[in-house]
Amino acid sequence: MTDAASNPADIAALSFEEALAQLERIVAELESGQAPLERSIDIYERGAALKAHCEKKLEAARLKVEKIVLGQGGAVTAEAAEFN
Repeated sequence: MTDAASNPADIAALSFEEALAQLERIVAELESGQAPLERSIDIYERGAALKAHCEKKLEAARLKVEKIVLGQGGAVTAEAAEFN
């Protein structure tokens, strides 16, 4: 991968779905065992950055779906939303 391809700014601009798709391609390539060592190291590093980006996006989504609850005495709290 080129330095531009591993640029954190380009990863930050990706949607969750785009980052996940890239991460899936990287995992498949690494699992194939066909990539030369240097490429494996480069794409592993990008994969780690993509994983962190996906986790950050998921956490942001989780926070958005927290349920706001009006408690006793008018206190406003948030609790995890249930999707069952």
